Amino acid sequence: MSPLPTLPAFRIAVLGGGNIGSAFAFQLARTGGHDVTVIARPGSARLEQLRRDGGIVNVGGERARADVADALDLLVPYELVIVTVPAHQLEPLLPALRQCAARTILFMFNNFEPERLAAAVGAQRCSFGMPFVQAKLNQAGWLRLSMGAKTRLGCQRWVDLFAAAGIPAVHEPDMPLWLRCHVPLCVAFESIAVAAVRRDGGATWAEAARIARGAKAGFSLIQAMGYRLHPSGKARLGAYPHQVLAAMLWTMSRIRPFCELLASGESECRALVEVMQAAANGATLPALAAGLEGAKPAPPPPPPPPAGGNG
Repeated sequence: MSPLPTLPAFRIAVLGGGNIGSAFAFQLARTGGHDVTVIARPGSARLEQLRRDGGIVNVGGERARADVADALDLLVPYELVIVTVPAHQLEPLLPALRQCAARTILFMFNNFEPERLAAAVGAQRCSFGMPFVQAKLNQAGWLRLSMGAKTRLGCQRWVDLFAAAGIPAVHEPDMPLWLRCHVPLCVAFESIAVAAVRRDGGATWAEAARIARGAKAGFSLIQAMGYRLHPSGKARLGAYPHQVLAAMLWTMSRIRPFCELLASGESECRALVEVMQAAANGATLPALAAGLEGAKPAPPPPPPPPAGGNG
């Protein structure tokens, strides 16, 4: 194996101390040698875990030392702020990101409206990516991490930074379009995972077909908005009958690790579908807005009645 390239140490803030943020902070601090600050939600158990551990600890007992904070310091000229908070939780944080002295703000999550974020923080210092690492925090807040497919990044400079920290990455020249086109598939994966976990087994064909039709409506919306489907794999899915996507989802719902990983994204899934529905309604496409409803996870079943009678 060839040695990792050596890069100068940067001051980096990771906004979000959950699974993905912790994975990036661990690698960037321990392997990359960068000066990392992890910012977790004020008053959260995760903030207390990070302060107790002085950074990120993995399940093997290895420690990546990092500063820990409950808010982004607006005066620190970070070379890079990595935002791993999901899109539907981001709105209250945008004013601080807009005002901060960071040179680059890298948004790393599923996102149907990348241009809105670029306008909010300044297009000249805005960058986008999509993480592909498998990370999970245990009850003690310790990190179990494995690398999946290559993380996508819209700037070659950050590809080099991540790769030097042991995070496989690849440059995607049109990251905003890649993200927009990924959302229908992302919500399909999360929705089918929720259905499978609720059944403690695979989803039904009816569930897979409903979710597939919703995802197809998402692809149709993107094209109706004047965009092409990108990359080629998503263009093929957009062209196939919905039964092809349904068969893929039905099969994937039988893969327990996949479902357990993605079922935690239920709230993100609902929020992303609602963003697409708002875009469809704004473009006067009510049929697509209605079709997208199928991509949402079904509501949870009502709790069972209490045991015992009334006597």
